[in-house]
Amino acid sequence: MSEAELANFDESDPEEEQEDENEAPKGDYANIHDAGFKDFMLKTEILSAITDCAFEHPSAVQHECIPRAMLGLDVLCQAKAGMGKTAVFVISTLQQLAGSEDLKKNKPLAICICHTHELADQIKAEFTRFTKYLPDIRTAVFYGGQPRKENVDLLTGGAGPHIVVGTPGRLLDLAEPFKGRGEAALDLSNIGHFIVDECDKVLANDARSMREKVQQIFIKTPKEKQVMMFSATLDENTSKTCELFMQDPLLITLVGKEKELVLHGLKQYVSVLPEADKNAKLVEILDDVQFNQCIIFVDSVDRADKLNAMLVEATFPSAALHGQVKGSDGKNGRAEKFNDFKAYKSRILVTTDLCARGIDVERVNVVINYDFPGDADTYMHRVGRAGRFGTKGMAISFVRGDAAEHKARRAEKSEQEVYDEVQNRFKAKLSELPETIDPSDYK
Repeated sequence: MSEAELANFDESDPEEEQEDENEAPKGDYANIHDAGFKDFMLKTEILSAITDCAFEHPSAVQHECIPRAMLGLDVLCQAKAGMGKTAVFVISTLQQLAGSEDLKKNKPLAICICHTHELADQIKAEFTRFTKYLPDIRTAVFYGGQPRKENVDLLTGGAGPHIVVGTPGRLLDLAEPFKGRGEAALDLSNIGHFIVDECDKVLANDARSMREKVQQIFIKTPKEKQVMMFSATLDENTSKTCELFMQDPLLITLVGKEKELVLHGLKQYVSVLPEADKNAKLVEILDDVQFNQCIIFVDSVDRADKLNAMLVEATFPSAALHGQVKGSDGKNGRAEKFNDFKAYKSRILVTTDLCARGIDVERVNVVINYDFPGDADTYMHRVGRAGRFGTKGMAISFVRGDAAEHKARRAEKSEQEVYDEVQNRFKAKLSELPETIDPSDYK
């Protein structure tokens, strides 16, 4: 595919109905397939790593996608949040690379692109744990904020990575001659697997500069390669954009109608209240709910910092994470804070939509929308951070009735308008928040 076949768009790069409670959930992990991972005829080393991870049966998306992706087919997949999409492209890519003579080239053979540092780190960690018994396959992650020289040294030092994971800006920077001189550090001439996670975010019509960077990276790779793209939310326009990168793609949609997008096992509540009452209600919830870990979403960096400061002052084990978090002494502050949260060093994370997509923290069972999201898709992604892999979870959303104030602050739809859109678009019953929350709702 030539560059002319891809339209140009621009975005600032982030770098630089719930089922009836008495009805049994359908599909996904609740309706286990008879087939196991052994039936996929995976290499012994990969099966051993899967066993170590205590995976017993593939989810619906893994059952549908892995056998086809292993054959090298181009795949465009839409499936609910928390159903193991990452494992699909990790396992199928490793199955094709393991034992390959191309590994001896010490050149990148697969590239995976996503939209945030945190998701890049998480994907890299997944490749690492599934290569436990494949020591010859090396993976590295690259994104803005890392020392560029260290990136270059890793790529050009001899035993470089076979799989590169990263965000578009840094990957493109490494794939071009530095300041127009010499060879590029990231050699894409041997890429056989091109993966985009959260493709609707990376390639959306409003994600222009990010999409342009992906296009430029794509053009630098061989024409003959496998392309795989994944997300939980794909509209018709974004699907068509994704297909421009593919050759006769296999389209796999495991969400049925849009109304089935929201996760089973996720109890969803809403509290309509004025802005001035939010803090008191939040503290009341955090005092009463026996959560394991909780993610609180706000709509700006400033609000994340201020809300976190309030919670810390009130002795809650809270940390703030957003795109402007800086490290010290050469450390990556964002990575450090996110890893601390995953390691249970803090139980509450106050964040922006930076952590709305793809982030998987096993102990998170409560999500609170302190600020209601700006659109229905973002709502679905946010609440999907809880109740992952078929477990129980709870989402509580604050909705302000003051449409004029909200529009003035964000110049978008009012929270009430987006709330109505969520109710109408998804099979999601957002009940009024009760005075007393039953722990069985989320545990």
